[in-house]
Amino acid sequence: MSHAGTSPSFADEATDALARERGNVIRLTVAQALAGANAVVVYATGAIIGNMLAPSPALATLPISVFVIGMAACTLPAGRIAQRYGRRVAFLSGTGCGVLVGLLSALAVILGSFWLFCCATFFGGAYAAVVLSFRFAATDGVAPARRPRALSFVMAGGVFAGVLGPQLVTHTMNLWPPFLFAATYLAQAAVAALSALVLMGVRLPAPTPGEVAGGRPLGEIARQPRFVTAVVCGVVSYLLMNFIMTAAPLAMRLCGLSQEDANLGLQWHVIAMYAPSFFTGPLISRFGAPRVVAAGLALTAVAAMVGLAGIDVAHFWLSLILLGLGWNFGFIGASALVLECHRPEEKTRVQSLNDFVVFGTMAIGSLSSGGLLTIYGWDTVLWVSFLPLAVAVGALLATGWRKPAAAALG
Repeated sequence: MSHAGTSPSFADEATDALARERGNVIRLTVAQALAGANAVVVYATGAIIGNMLAPSPALATLPISVFVIGMAACTLPAGRIAQRYGRRVAFLSGTGCGVLVGLLSALAVILGSFWLFCCATFFGGAYAAVVLSFRFAATDGVAPARRPRALSFVMAGGVFAGVLGPQLVTHTMNLWPPFLFAATYLAQAAVAALSALVLMGVRLPAPTPGEVAGGRPLGEIARQPRFVTAVVCGVVSYLLMNFIMTAAPLAMRLCGLSQEDANLGLQWHVIAMYAPSFFTGPLISRFGAPRVVAAGLALTAVAAMVGLAGIDVAHFWLSLILLGLGWNFGFIGASALVLECHRPEEKTRVQSLNDFVVFGTMAIGSLSSGGLLTIYGWDTVLWVSFLPLAVAVGALLATGWRKPAAAALG
């Protein structure tokens, strides 16, 4: 009798929890779509504005490198804010940086200030660091079996970012002559403000005393072989995507292709980065994260081979599409591995540490790609990418190919 009387209450609580999960995932997916346009705009325009304003051609990609440095520098502070005050506070702080990057970038173009533009892209990196935590936030309070799907569904919001970002550039780049891209940056600031409104509706669990305390020492967690593999594969997947994508728009221009060709290539690249997310989660659940990561690394290698095969628009576009697919499997698979390496109270610290290492290493690749491109050419950029791929494959082989037990996800 008593059991029958309490069942509806438990059922209602379960229904409410599931509705809250779905609502959070939907809002985070929409926010991912809006906020993801920030990175697309920076990558589409950063090297071009850098080439126009920089005191030396070798510094053309420095604004994008500063963007990546901003991502790396702000992942740990963003994680600390989320750990102490909750993820929503961190989200809104990030969108504030998103508005700021648009306003400062427009001002830098108007004033012709290269260093102000670099300062602006640093704030863009801070925004992107917070945006990347959306994927982990979607798994908060979610049953282990549903975590890969929640994570990958939020990442799928990047499909719309892949359309919104390049179209934003194409339709606004010349709206404020003679200030190329100034109107684009103002539009990007407005999109960031809209993302903040969406994020205000996210309902995530408040930090527990255990989460504020932080759990085990990070050194102990970081010594786990699976965590090392997750970090290495995440680093290589993102490093090579950024390394090649940073150089690609400028390489296309140097090869005589148009800005519209570069914009479309970037659009299809970003769509390829995120469109597979609708089924990456189920693939991880079925085959295990290591195998999905391995597929991503293989696709990245093929992307480099296609780029080496020619410099017409078809080769650039196909290479960028394959690069996007490889990033999706590699990075989401590595992110799923991270979820297996921590206890609930350790999540923000471990996830932030992972992202810090990923984006710190990625900054090195971004800094080097511009110099390699301008001094040695596009082929060198592609040939260099095979060395990190070999390191990641070695890490996977060292860890083994076994699919982890479901209990490990708890």
